[in-house]
Amino acid sequence: MAVLRSAVIAILLLTSAAAAQAPRVTSPMQEFGHGFGDDYFLASYRQIAAYWEKLARESDRMVLDTIGQTAEGRVQLMAIVTSPANHRNLARYKQISRRLALAEGLTDADAHSLAGEGKTVVWIDGGLHATELLGAQQLGQIVYEMVSRTDAETMRILDDVIILFVHANPDGNDLTAEWYMRNAVPEQRGSGPGIPRLYQKYIGHDNNRDFFASTQPESENMNRVLYREWSPQILYNHHQSGPAGTVLWAPPLRDPFNYNQDPMIPLGITQVAMAMHLRLAAEGKPGATMRSGGAYDGWWNGGLRNTATFHNIIGLLTEMIGGPTPTQIPLVMSRQLPTSDLPYPIAPQRWRFRQSIEYSMTTNRAVLDLASRERENFLFNVYRMGKNSIERGSRDHWTPRPERLDAVAARIASAGAGGGGTGRGGGGGRAGGSGFARDSANYELLRDPRLRDPRGYILPADQPDFPTATRFINALLETGITVHRATGPFTVGARQYPAGSYVVKTAQAFRPHIIDMFEPQDHPDVIPYPGAPPTPPYDNAGWTLALQMGVKFDRVLEGFEGPFDVIPDWNLAPPAGRVIAASTGRGNPAGYVFRHEPNNSFTAINRLLAAGQEVSWLLGPSAAPRASTAPRAPSASAATTTLPAGTFYVAARSQTRALLDRAARELGVSFEAVAARPSGRDAIRLKPIRIGLWDRYGGSMPSGWTRWILEQFEFPYEVTYPPMLDAGNLRTRYDVLVFVDGAIPAVSSAGRQGGAGGGAPGGDAAPGASLPPEWAARQGNVTAERTIPALKAFLAEGGTVLAIGSSATGLASHLGLGLTSHLVEKGPNGESTSTPLPSSRYFVPGSLLDVRVDVESPVAHGLTERTNMFFDESPVWALTPQAATQGIRRVAWYDSPTPLVSGWAWGQSALEGGLAVVEAPVGRGRVVLFAPEILQRAQPHGTFKLFFNSLYYPTGTRTKM
Repeated sequence: MAVLRSAVIAILLLTSAAAAQAPRVTSPMQEFGHGFGDDYFLASYRQIAAYWEKLARESDRMVLDTIGQTAEGRVQLMAIVTSPANHRNLARYKQISRRLALAEGLTDADAHSLAGEGKTVVWIDGGLHATELLGAQQLGQIVYEMVSRTDAETMRILDDVIILFVHANPDGNDLTAEWYMRNAVPEQRGSGPGIPRLYQKYIGHDNNRDFFASTQPESENMNRVLYREWSPQILYNHHQSGPAGTVLWAPPLRDPFNYNQDPMIPLGITQVAMAMHLRLAAEGKPGATMRSGGAYDGWWNGGLRNTATFHNIIGLLTEMIGGPTPTQIPLVMSRQLPTSDLPYPIAPQRWRFRQSIEYSMTTNRAVLDLASRERENFLFNVYRMGKNSIERGSRDHWTPRPERLDAVAARIASAGAGGGGTGRGGGGGRAGGSGFARDSANYELLRDPRLRDPRGYILPADQPDFPTATRFINALLETGITVHRATGPFTVGARQYPAGSYVVKTAQAFRPHIIDMFEPQDHPDVIPYPGAPPTPPYDNAGWTLALQMGVKFDRVLEGFEGPFDVIPDWNLAPPAGRVIAASTGRGNPAGYVFRHEPNNSFTAINRLLAAGQEVSWLLGPSAAPRASTAPRAPSASAATTTLPAGTFYVAARSQTRALLDRAARELGVSFEAVAARPSGRDAIRLKPIRIGLWDRYGGSMPSGWTRWILEQFEFPYEVTYPPMLDAGNLRTRYDVLVFVDGAIPAVSSAGRQGGAGGGAPGGDAAPGASLPPEWAARQGNVTAERTIPALKAFLAEGGTVLAIGSSATGLASHLGLGLTSHLVEKGPNGESTSTPLPSSRYFVPGSLLDVRVDVESPVAHGLTERTNMFFDESPVWALTPQAATQGIRRVAWYDSPTPLVSGWAWGQSALEGGLAVVEAPVGRGRVVLFAPEILQRAQPHGTFKLFFNSLYYPTGTRTKM
């Protein structure tokens, strides 16, 4: 009896001790009256944020950090969860993580010592794509579990790991949750129209396409944490939805992976991903697929987890099913046979949201458990990758390129050498003897010194559009790249550079990202078998940001030094321009001239016109007497300044100088005073323009990006929806109408088409659906029956219509313009047919192509004769016989059989002779049609001028200067 009594007392004491250790925190049920994952319930960001604030007060495992504001002005939160002891030394662990990631000045022994002292830093996010409803809800659940559970595994994880829980899209979480929960009848939630607008203010789903350009506040907030502050070793990015017949897709990724990355990245991803799959199987959770089970490869840069991998972070992605409205896993026969990419199939069944939450907890804990067990290895490995990058940037190095392998293989084959490799993935050579010598010589062909990776890049300060070069530098700075600025003139090789030039050296830990932003991508030909259509890349095949932005830079192949200072800033303003107006005794200036090349010149124009100033655009070269002591071109006299076509002129008025001083200071645009108006040439007198930008119910991402661009450059605009267009009388309201890709339908074989689709997030509202008037007024599509006649009337009355991508082709068809597809089969005599080229012979996913530009066209003023354009399975046109009589003018076209600059272009010779940009008069108005995506994701600044020119050029008044 005494023994029994002692045992009971011991149990009570242990229970009491456990109870004392267990945190007393509020559960989701206590907070919301629901658990995360309950049927027909979604917590909004406002609710989650308030809950996190409460947990941070209740638990010593959690602190709440504000990482910035969102596009709509909400505070974006990050919950930092680890043991109380770690919180007391958090600054030190953050310093260690950052020090190891940068790798500079460390020996292996130093790194091992720091790895032994440090803690693994793991980023787990949720809710980035807000209509993928699981992400934000699982984030709320895992935070609760990590601050409340006391099992041995949780306690070990808290001791070894610092977890950064980041809500990736607060605005979208509020919109989607409140829209779903608005119906008072739970079983009817989710059955009505989709959300009425984009779930991230401007870009919706493309918020996961912004992480190397870093244009949006949320991208900047997260990039700052990732690449300037914490530098985690692992990042886990939650998405939806899993492939049909499964519960989720998780890495390993399918090939290709990006050749700029350290080989430890794909291996590290595989290591952590296998821990996920193994734990799911061990817990009896079937239905996880990998590799070929999804479309996700390791090639592209730009997504949250993708950009992380170019910074030596193990970036993970899962795509999982589930939502608050119960659903069904369908029977997919091909998913029922176990394979190495789907080892544990799942039976068809009814699926509840709570099951998805539980699967998410398993994958989260698998990552955290491995991060704990392999703590020192993860910390040391990120240093090792950083050191590898520094070493590669400090010596001769060649990044593999498929085209280079093909060229050498072809050379070997033509020489009849035998032995060795004969192509991509060809067989190995023979060891020893002449075979070895031959293979060594052939291998050296891949090491042509002219094809080395650069040791650095120099962006000269005297390039035509230095403010845009500064925008590019900001994209690098915001992703943690070290950039230098020259404090004085310097010389590298045979070239002299002015003070203020930017210098980016590649001997730094994040070298993979640097190379990826400057160098062309060379996507391999992924074709399953001869004659098969290519396997599309997950996203773009080529995106080189410096080339998209039209930045001028020099590649430096040898080490170099100069009077360089590191730029400490997170975001630079463009270097100030000048107002050159020193008097030469000619009296007050008549006005000021400024160049067309800087994109920021259009911001200056918008400000000047808004202030009532007189601004003109010279259509041809001219000259004007100087009213300044400005340095002159060698061909110019001391008394005159030569003005190329496209020069802008603003007449001097009482407020002009003050406006120009501000523009020069803020925009980096320079102005030169002239003593008299330029003379002898036609010009356009510009006027404030009224822009109507098409959008639709649910929101169009290309339209959202266009809104953002217009606002960045201070263009006035109004968003217009199909019912507003259908009402007609458009000329009284607008000067220009803009239709982005997906707005205007094609003409069907019957000559009519009901409306344009386009896959907007949320889709169109159901006919007759009950919506507030604000949203109901946005319903509908552009139609041949109602909208096209209104557009024809608008053009007849002198309006301008700009159209991009499929909308350009659709508009041309509806207007009967002499354009047809260039990408068609050829007949026996070389004549064009109506049969489109099959993808097995022609395929160009998102890539950069070189085009020839007619720089005499005002649409192309400010560009050079050769320009890179972003192309994504875009239309390519040919002129029909009636084109000449209709006055159609080509502005840009493909004049080469090899236009590919960056990416992948299978059968690219088919592009030669095809048209990319055309303009034409219609009635008293004008249309300008852009086949490629000249505004794609706000990245191709190098083609923005085509858009800006087309807004102003047709709407101004022709005059003589």
